[in-house]
Amino acid sequence: MDMAEAVRSAGAESVREDPEEAWAKVEIWRYVFGFVEMAAVKCVIELGIPDVLEARGEPVALEDLASATGSDPRLLSRVMRFLINRRIFEARATGYVQTPLSRLLMSHGGGSMAGFVLMESSPVMLAPWQHLGRYLKGEVSSSFTGANSVDVWSYAAVHPEHRDLISLAMACDARIVVPGVIRECLDVFEGVKSVVDVGGADGTSLGVLVKACPWIRGINFDLPHVASTGLKIDNVEHVGGDMFLHVPEADAAFIMWVLHDWGDDECVKILTNCRQAVPSRGGKVIILESVLDKETDYGEDKRKDTGLMLDMCMLAHTDHGKERTLAEWKLVLDRSGFASHTVKPIPGVVQSAIIAYP
Repeated sequence: MDMAEAVRSAGAESVREDPEEAWAKVEIWRYVFGFVEMAAVKCVIELGIPDVLEARGEPVALEDLASATGSDPRLLSRVMRFLINRRIFEARATGYVQTPLSRLLMSHGGGSMAGFVLMESSPVMLAPWQHLGRYLKGEVSSSFTGANSVDVWSYAAVHPEHRDLISLAMACDARIVVPGVIRECLDVFEGVKSVVDVGGADGTSLGVLVKACPWIRGINFDLPHVASTGLKIDNVEHVGGDMFLHVPEADAAFIMWVLHDWGDDECVKILTNCRQAVPSRGGKVIILESVLDKETDYGEDKRKDTGLMLDMCMLAHTDHGKERTLAEWKLVLDRSGFASHTVKPIPGVVQSAIIAYP
């Protein structure tokens, strides 16, 4: 067989392959091994590598880093090589150093997202993805239930370790988002003497808010088993209850990354209770949620792409939750009886501030 025959027999008659076909053959590996990035990042969080590098404040040699983390230097070097290629760490002549991205993986600090990574990479949250197809075909009531027999909230109620993971993840997000809200929307809190945070988890959001706005009294409102474990914060009261039945009265209601966990009908119940909890004159409901763009840009806009990934997470982890477009938010707010609302993107975070007025 000559060379020409060999090429034809392999199905490679075309000398010049279509560029999109060539790109696809490389791109597909991102989906084959899509789990690797999360797994490697979880590994270095659990080893405490970002904390070690931050504490040293100078390049740390491989042997020193391995000793400090109790890991095998030969194996660790491969993990670090991979994450350096992802620009998570940086290699210098004398060792490894932090990057802005790796600092977000420290166990402490205002910008840490380590808790969120640990929650999403936990076996409980990963298992539902194996049931997504069954959910789409109607074989299970939700992906999460298919994997764990009950919905995510029922599971958290009887598994304190998972409840704590959720609270830790929400606290991570709050420490990044709430300062942005204060920076961009401080005028919203002028004249507001009390704020109820609906679904406020451990109270981190209100803690950041009342520290920046000391004239505000905070009411952290969540399920009783969550509110009972809230952080001790000056000027913040923890109150247990059910947001579907009642929301404590305040000058303003604050609700962040709660509504995307629920379907439209449930959101209307929650928002109606929020509207009734604030004054009809001067009251406001401050909603922090992703607002999806209807246009497709194939992942060029990272914020938009993150919103779409969040929507997939809602599909896997909730019964009816979803991220919403501006039109979908308007529909929910109108059904909840609000007279008007404004929307303001918050630079540097996924959520936008939706301010709804009774």
